[in-house]
Amino acid sequence: MTLAAAHADTGDTAWLLAATALVLLMTPGLALFYGGMVRTKSVLNMLMMSFVSIALVTVVWLACGYSLAFGDDIGGGLIGGLKHAGMAGLGPDSLQGTVPTLLFATFQLTFAIITAALISGAIADRAKFGAWLVFVPVWALLVYVPVTHWVWGPGGWILDKLGALDFAGGLPVEITSGASGLALCLVLGPRLGFKKDAMRPHNLPMVMLGAGLLWFGWFGFNAGSALGANGLAAAAFLNTLAAGSTGLLGWLFVEQKRDGHPTTLGAASGAVAGLVAITPSCGSVSLLGALVVGLAAGVVCSYAVSWKFKLNYDDSLDVVGVHLVGGIIGTLLIGVFAVKEMTGGTEGLLYGGGVAQLGKQLVAVAAVAAYAFAVTYGLGKLIDRVMGFRASEEQEHTGLDLTVHAETAYDHGVLGHGAPVAHSVPSATQKVTSQA
Repeated sequence: MTLAAAHADTGDTAWLLAATALVLLMTPGLALFYGGMVRTKSVLNMLMMSFVSIALVTVVWLACGYSLAFGDDIGGGLIGGLKHAGMAGLGPDSLQGTVPTLLFATFQLTFAIITAALISGAIADRAKFGAWLVFVPVWALLVYVPVTHWVWGPGGWILDKLGALDFAGGLPVEITSGASGLALCLVLGPRLGFKKDAMRPHNLPMVMLGAGLLWFGWFGFNAGSALGANGLAAAAFLNTLAAGSTGLLGWLFVEQKRDGHPTTLGAASGAVAGLVAITPSCGSVSLLGALVVGLAAGVVCSYAVSWKFKLNYDDSLDVVGVHLVGGIIGTLLIGVFAVKEMTGGTEGLLYGGGVAQLGKQLVAVAAVAAYAFAVTYGLGKLIDRVMGFRASEEQEHTGLDLTVHAETAYDHGVLGHGAPVAHSVPSATQKVTSQA
């Protein structure tokens, strides 16, 4: 046994192995969550956009993403080097703290995967699958990797120079996906029939199942970020449960007051909003703070999802209203509710820390949101110019499942309407072209 191996903590390693599996499960959970929210004719395409992100981001992360994000800084706090490209030099005895570096890299990979997949919800029902295959790996390198280095990498400017806090991913996960989703939905434009046709979720039980899997995986996401089986992980675990609960209740309260009906979609969305908001703050706030963070997100995000109708941007599945807005809320409230027992010294405004930390959080939010939006908008425009990012009107009208994948999710038409799929497949599949 080598000296390095002797210093590895088996309890921490076992917990991080489990947490990594939990976070990876979140992407299939997201696929179900998003798949249930779209119309029947494009549910398989929605599932595919999440699942293919697993493969695409994994290849990029192993090739150079991990090294650029977590390698030694070579660019003034902006990016790491390529020393570990291809995972070079990271054998089984290499350690990151008390866990194997290979496990740490895999844990961080699962974060990168779901962040890319989250963006797909903003452009549901209308994006070319081929364009998505190009977008995901390039976006991961240009947006996710640099921001991750800023926030968590050695020498990253947000952590080391600015001093903003983000325990589990409010900045690199929630805000980058939300800002990028906004940029892409502006590039592609609204769906056919936006603000005219009913575009209700086709399968609410699927939405609830997806939300449940996301909540389950979120314990690995947040508590796993402690990188050990310890008290901080336990506190983050409890904060995650608490915030998801108050987020759910806050959203339902708004629905009951505003619409007269608490809905299953609202319950699922509220829980996710609370979980989004507690992600950056779960390792910084007390239990009381977590309850308030989740409640604030549930209430505010329930209103934010309707902004798209007023501002005329078609964020299909509310990536902006939930992930961008929820991520901003959770990241900023660290500056209000942070307690030294969790942070090791930093305190928020309500605990005598003044406004300094709140100001740092605000700068970090503004910088990450602006960078993610600008780069994603430029990348989306470039892909659209070179190969087209939006599906054709015929594909969108017929549905992406049949025209792109030559499959349908259900055998008996669309919610009982129209001819059986068995009769419609031959003529439709003849029109499938390389436009996918």
